[in-house]
Amino acid sequence: MNLFPRDFLWGGAIAANQTEGAFQQDGKGLSTADLLPHGILSQHQESTDKTPGIKDLAIDFYNRYPEDIQLFNEMGFTCLRLSIAWTRIFPHGDESQPNEAGLAYYDGIFDELAKHDIKPLVTLSHYEMPVGLVENYGGWADRKLIDFFEHYATTVFERYQHKVKLWLTFNEINMSLHAPYTGVGLPEAADEQAIYQAIHHQLLASAKAVTLCKHIIPDAKIGNMLLGALNYPFTCNPDDVMAAVHENNKWLFFGDVQTRGKYPGYMLRYFRDNNIEVIMQEGDLETLAQASVDFISFSYYASGCASADPKQKEVGNIIDSVPNPYLEKSQWGWLIDPKGLRILLNFLYDRYQKPLFIVENGLGARDEVNADGEIIDDYRIQYLNDHLVQAREAILDGVELMGFTSWGPIDLVANSTAEMDKRYGFIYVDRRDDGSGTLARTRKESFFWYRDVIQTRGGSLSA
Repeated sequence: MNLFPRDFLWGGAIAANQTEGAFQQDGKGLSTADLLPHGILSQHQESTDKTPGIKDLAIDFYNRYPEDIQLFNEMGFTCLRLSIAWTRIFPHGDESQPNEAGLAYYDGIFDELAKHDIKPLVTLSHYEMPVGLVENYGGWADRKLIDFFEHYATTVFERYQHKVKLWLTFNEINMSLHAPYTGVGLPEAADEQAIYQAIHHQLLASAKAVTLCKHIIPDAKIGNMLLGALNYPFTCNPDDVMAAVHENNKWLFFGDVQTRGKYPGYMLRYFRDNNIEVIMQEGDLETLAQASVDFISFSYYASGCASADPKQKEVGNIIDSVPNPYLEKSQWGWLIDPKGLRILLNFLYDRYQKPLFIVENGLGARDEVNADGEIIDDYRIQYLNDHLVQAREAILDGVELMGFTSWGPIDLVANSTAEMDKRYGFIYVDRRDDGSGTLARTRKESFFWYRDVIQTRGGSLSA
């Protein structure tokens, strides 16, 4: 009873824009991620310096994936969550014909994973979209993007239908509320009216992808992906409890639509109270109603608190919240709350009664290479151990949990800040924030710890 299920999927999670590099290789177009800090474009716009930005090479997974997948296999992975770069398939987003070189590249990755019996869990859009769709259509503000995304989804479903049986639509789809450029291609200063209209289009695109996947790959499963931004009431004051309800509803709204197939009443009230009018066309509600996801996936890094007193909030990592005095913080100020994962798992399963999948969880920290060339990351081991113990407790509570893919199993570049020094991996990559380094891979202490956890189905975890 203390072991994880035999069919539990163990692995890690990466994203194309944070690992691949090769940002213009083999016909790839520019994505919104290429325009974020420290990409080659931002340098060209600001100066005449032609030195490639750190994200343009990232960790060179594009050329090194066989080596990296071999290391994942050595740890015992049975699943790797990764994303397809939309711009490798449709460089500008609105082409009628796909880029064959991009399609062939992912064929190579999926074939390499198959050699090692590692199942791919593929995200269709992970914090990036073609820049062409932003410049020519205004991003997800335009309904035309629904058709472009549908064409993209159809293309990859048909191409990889025999190689990929687990899919996700949009990564952390609720983050569009906090980072509209990253999420829906809108200016960061966009108002709620514009953001929720774009989100409506994205939710429709997600629903269409779910329906397409079930039609093209009947034996596949497709889920959504949420940022699990769990908020506790700061006190037992009913006003704080209500504040927590409102904060949680902001992200649960996305899960409710993608699972229950309709806009919840609390969201309709929010629209009324804030003079937001989401324009819908005939058939939109039917499209949503017919496309319930097969499972709920989510990221979990930290919890927060909510208070009716706005003075209690402090700036966090994109999302602001009230600090919890009972929890310690990571080096980047994230509250470490393993029991919050168990609470969230029980909460989501109770709400949706669908299988759950933890597709991101990990600790970003500054790792040091000692004189012997070793990376002793006991702090990461402790963090992951404590969260996995709570995931196991949730399974014993009756939660149906499909798997766990840590973020990220190999050091990668931060999406919004282009940091390499904020490391998550079991595998150290010799690259630093200034772009220097050999890109050599080194196994950290946590590499061997995670291998033992997988081999023992969690039996080696310390309660």
